Amino acid sequence: MSTVFTRVALFSIALVVATAGLGLWIGDLHGQTDPAVLRWGTVHRLSGIFSGLTVVLVNSMTVTYFIGTGRWCREVAETYALDASFIERSKQLKRQAFPWAVCGMLAVVVIVALGGAADPASGRPGTEQWVSLHLVGSLACVALIGFCYQAQMSGIRGQQRLIDEVLAAVREIRIARGLETEDAAVAS
Repeated sequence: MSTVFTRVALFSIALVVATAGLGLWIGDLHGQTDPAVLRWGTVHRLSGIFSGLTVVLVNSMTVTYFIGTGRWCREVAETYALDASFIERSKQLKRQAFPWAVCGMLAVVVIVALGGAADPASGRPGTEQWVSLHLVGSLACVALIGFCYQAQMSGIRGQQRLIDEVLAAVREIRIARGLETEDAAVAS
């Protein structure tokens, strides 16, 4: 999971940075009448939607991963009467990662909200007052999203180590009971 998470997290950050770069390249659209520039504004909006959805997807992967592996850990620990500390460690790792996933999702909401407030295409008066706030807020939120990914990665790696420990404990129990292990199944 850590390799997949790293790749999709980097992809989503690259999309967000590219969208920000496009917005910086276009500049302030207020008072702009050139159709080509206005089309690039539409591209910026659409790429913002796509990159925002990608960030939400990546953070959702973390949530799904911890829900699934936490349940697996609990069921295996109960089935093999393993130490309850496995379950508690899994819960603790999930509690550490979840707030960062939610924070990353909320950061995207902030970027989108500021972008909508600054968008002259909305037809609302006063949107030009939001342009600088959208720029500064977006850059800060992109940094926050990157930090959230890093914090989630720490939890994912911890959960992977925990899963390896659970599998090792199960293997020992199965060998002690004379049951087939994965090694024996592969050999036959």
